[in-house]
Amino acid sequence: MRDVQYLQLLAEQYPSIEAVSNAIVGLNATLRLPKGTEYYFSDLHGEHEAFIHLLRSGSGVIRRKIDDLFGQSMLECDRDELASIIYYPKRNLARKRRRSPDSFNEWCEITINRLVLVCREVSRKYTRKRVHRGMDAKYEFILDELLLTDDTDADKRRYFREIIDTVLVAGIAEPLIIALCHLIQQLTVDKLHIIGDLFDRGPRADKILVELMKHQNVDIQWGNHDIDWMGAMAGNRVCMMNVLRIATSYNSFDVIEDGYGINLRPLSMFAAQVYGDDPCERFQPHVLDENILDPIDPQQAARMHKAVAVIMFKLEGQLLARHPEYGMQARMLLGKVDFADGTITLDGKTHEMLDTRFPTVDPEDPYRLTPEEHELVEGLYQSFQHSAQLASHIDFIYNHGSMYKVINNNLLYHGCIPMTESGEFDVVTLGGSSYSGKALLDYLDKRARQAYYAGDADSADLMWYLWCGAKSPLFGRDRMTTFERYFIADKSTYTETRSFYYRAYEDAAVCDKILREFGLDPAHSHIINGHVPVKHGENPVKAGGKLFVIDGGISKAYQSTTGIAGYTLIFDSHDLQLAEHRPFRPATSEVTASTFTSIRVVEKMPHRLLIEDTDAGEEIRSKIGALGELLQAYRDGVLRPRQ
Repeated sequence: MRDVQYLQLLAEQYPSIEAVSNAIVGLNATLRLPKGTEYYFSDLHGEHEAFIHLLRSGSGVIRRKIDDLFGQSMLECDRDELASIIYYPKRNLARKRRRSPDSFNEWCEITINRLVLVCREVSRKYTRKRVHRGMDAKYEFILDELLLTDDTDADKRRYFREIIDTVLVAGIAEPLIIALCHLIQQLTVDKLHIIGDLFDRGPRADKILVELMKHQNVDIQWGNHDIDWMGAMAGNRVCMMNVLRIATSYNSFDVIEDGYGINLRPLSMFAAQVYGDDPCERFQPHVLDENILDPIDPQQAARMHKAVAVIMFKLEGQLLARHPEYGMQARMLLGKVDFADGTITLDGKTHEMLDTRFPTVDPEDPYRLTPEEHELVEGLYQSFQHSAQLASHIDFIYNHGSMYKVINNNLLYHGCIPMTESGEFDVVTLGGSSYSGKALLDYLDKRARQAYYAGDADSADLMWYLWCGAKSPLFGRDRMTTFERYFIADKSTYTETRSFYYRAYEDAAVCDKILREFGLDPAHSHIINGHVPVKHGENPVKAGGKLFVIDGGISKAYQSTTGIAGYTLIFDSHDLQLAEHRPFRPATSEVTASTFTSIRVVEKMPHRLLIEDTDAGEEIRSKIGALGELLQAYRDGVLRPRQ
């Protein structure tokens, strides 16, 4: 028997024998339902339009459901249109009303009937309670009745028809269609896993987070770009300047100024004043997306880019000097520049600097900020800290995120598990203690939270190590050659050697070792990984199906390397499927193309998986056990039920 105090607490929620009995019946029945469909995305990098389309379309699954239901009764163009309505209901409703005002009500009636059939199909494996959680409360009664009405009974058919007729007369067909579409989207994706890197390079990471926060069941495995933003909000000025360096480098001003309301005017004024006569040739922005709300002259963007880069290198030098335990003193390159003759010596070789204009750098103390730079940094920091939208998004990433996650026999992490050339877990010494494998990730997870929630300065500094440290599991290279790429022509200095992990993860024995380290049975488990884009022609399935690399290049910055536009791994009750996406182009016609995804089964389950086969099933069984003891306590008179 559990502790009586525990049962007393449980009795607050289940105060009677009837309440406990009903709960046990419901939970036992739930165990026999098929498991929900899990979706795994990685390395979204601010590509909001492509990601939102993938999320709303279920990475092509919704279109497959439509084909299964209507393949013999609807033309393909009509199935395209129905799919487009589900993905973008408001836009398509407005277009249809404008183009066909006389037949709009008739079209709404047909569309509602079709959407109800699709919604019934995607809701079949859920409890009624779960379906209700995804409903728009304003239309809950109507949606409930439409989904549960038995079409085989003549009386029920009349009832169903009367509901729809009244909806049309009352003028609420459009919001009902929108509610149905949103419910279909919600039910198609039961669990959503983001394997890191929401931010940077793409135009609007903020819009991705707005979409994620609407979802009922989402988790995030932090990536190095996420850690950079998290570090900025935890007080790490180097991370903050790196966030701005990447944003100015990729012309991502909309997300900074419009998305998060960060005031870049002081930076612009400082850059114009200090670098106004500087061509800033090495700092011209990569324009992958045009700014919509805040277009900035490319030359001014280059000046801003150089300003934040120089400040970042100064602050990085200060941070690394504070932390010799990071072993990164070799990356303090600004101090190795000979400003008199415009050269830098690395590994015994002298290189000419491609840019020798450093008006704010004191050769005698190269890492010291000028008073103007210090004022700029602190002003930018205050702007970051006072962004309510950014604070809510970083809160969400912390609350729903972690360094890794173990769920349903899958191990999820963004980067790597640091390993030595001999195949052992590499040892990292931090804070006076040594860690490796799972213990290392647990320790870093704890420190990341201390940086944000406890305001611990040393932990905040550690966020920079997580961004680019040689043994950081989120980085996975021996060094980050940002400085060299800006200032040195010799491309041999750009070399970044990947961790042994990336040479070893094709080996099933290595994957088995990692899975066992995290308490999983290698015979029935997988590693799901992001971070390194899968190159064109490379197989994302590694080690005979034990590991999946699902960074396929949803970011435009990587699509020339990958040849595609990302992967989605889909885990339903029958199998594991890999969806491969071609580059997404926003729809410009009435029908949104829904054929830019191809899906293949990569592993079939030995039997259809039920909720009882999942981690959620284990939790339910534990709850059933506790409720059974509460029921016995009521019957034995240990506790008195409240009627």
